[in-house]
Amino acid sequence: MDALERIKEQVQSNKVILYMKGTPQMPQCGFSSRTAEALKQCGKEFAYVNVLMDPEIFQDLPKFANWPTFPQLYINGELVGGCDITIELFESGELKKMIDEAVGS
Repeated sequence: MDALERIKEQVQSNKVILYMKGTPQMPQCGFSSRTAEALKQCGKEFAYVNVLMDPEIFQDLPKFANWPTFPQLYINGELVGGCDITIELFESGELKKMIDEAVGS
């Protein structure tokens, strides 16, 4: 299975998935750190992929949804966006609603 197929499978099989540099416990960049923290504050579990540990995904993810930077957040198979968009949604309360709808309350 090539990287694009693996990404598609991951996005489809996880209601909420974050592609980030590092892990939620040990983020490797500030943008990934802020995005993961916003997700944690929503109180639901989420999947993540450390793109630094998978060079193929690191290389091919920007092609998958035509989004050039990391992190990338997907909810219900759709790209939500990166750090700035995720933080805006979190601050407005929309992110929690989106996640609750995706995974159930």
